[in-house]
Amino acid sequence: MPLNNVQLGDDTVITHPDLVNLYGCSIGSGTKVGPFVEIQKNSAVGARCKISSHSFLCEGVTIEDEVFIGHGVMFTNELFPRSTTPEGALKTEADWRVVPTRICHGASIGSNATIICGVTVGRFALVGAGAVVTRDVPDYAIVAGVPAKVVSDVRERESLYPLQQQE
Repeated sequence: MPLNNVQLGDDTVITHPDLVNLYGCSIGSGTKVGPFVEIQKNSAVGARCKISSHSFLCEGVTIEDEVFIGHGVMFTNELFPRSTTPEGALKTEADWRVVPTRICHGASIGSNATIICGVTVGRFALVGAGAVVTRDVPDYAIVAGVPAKVVSDVRERESLYPLQQQE
């Protein structure tokens, strides 16, 4: 299992340990990490989250508790990426600055969404599949599209389609 300097909470589940790349990050208790996920250094995932397969959480991403990350979700951490300096030398860590991103408690990010660095996705917000989030998302908002725009409110939708109680 490629785990280097990772803080894992109690009852954290890594479904296919040989198929993830986790280093220099922390993952909270009860979180489930799917296969082909990479979580880089200086990133944090809260408790009771689900990080679905093929997702990429780069340096500077903070995922709060009870967040759902769908399949193939991508995060960025630099607004103007370049491979070389103006002089033509290959860039190193010293040549760029990480722009942090925060996904707040209870939010859900749909499959294949891209989250551009520097944004905050609010509490219990829902990002539609394939959306490109370029601006902050308010608490409880549903956003969709490229670029993502507010299309509804989670509280209104959930009242129309309440969860079925299990007997």
